[in-house]
Amino acid sequence: MEQTASLSQPTRRGAAAARRRVRTQEILAATRALFDERGVRDAQIEDIARAVGINRAIVYRHFSGKEELFALTLVGYLDELRGLLDAADDRTAPCTDRLVALVSTFADYGIGHPAFVDCAQSLMGRTGPELLDEVSEETALKLGRAISGCLVVLTTVLDQGRESGEFSVSDPHVLANVLYASALGALQLGRVGILVRELAPGTPATAEISAPQVKDFLVSSAVALAVHGITSHA
Repeated sequence: MEQTASLSQPTRRGAAAARRRVRTQEILAATRALFDERGVRDAQIEDIARAVGINRAIVYRHFSGKEELFALTLVGYLDELRGLLDAADDRTAPCTDRLVALVSTFADYGIGHPAFVDCAQSLMGRTGPELLDEVSEETALKLGRAISGCLVVLTTVLDQGRESGEFSVSDPHVLANVLYASALGALQLGRVGILVRELAPGTPATAEISAPQVKDFLVSSAVALAVHGITSHA
């Protein structure tokens, strides 16, 4: 009897852990669906809970807060993006062509998933210590791995282009991070569709800009930075 009881306790704990993992994935899937449907700003915890069939208190049993939920949802986007980047990278092609393909893939993904851009920008608005105060170390590690997983595809191409003489890049890691951060901002500009210029001194005006124009700019600027070089003073 005692042996049976002692064996059943780990079994119950294992079953409870499995149910918790399933529920966590259900919440993340609901969050992603609402992000894609409504955008980050309009996705409320109550709506996420309702989609899963639970109350909001249960959501907070699985996540430390809204920031952690958003961070793990971003991990899902980044993992999906990593697969697309890997598929787009033809390792037999010249590095310049590979860079064009990677930046184009990133831009297309951002244009097609505006909530990804919003989510990434929202988390980038916090300093490292601030983010660590809002999410668990495990979540921070998952997010770091997801970002670095995408960046390593780009960094590898930049590094190989430097070795082949196609690129003049002092630090591929710096350029990869700069391209990632600047692309998020540019994609937001393409979504807004409006840029500001000066018609005459002190006279501002607006003009239209499209997502394809932003994509073309991102591609051409990435190639220019890689070919002509970016200097790191780190």
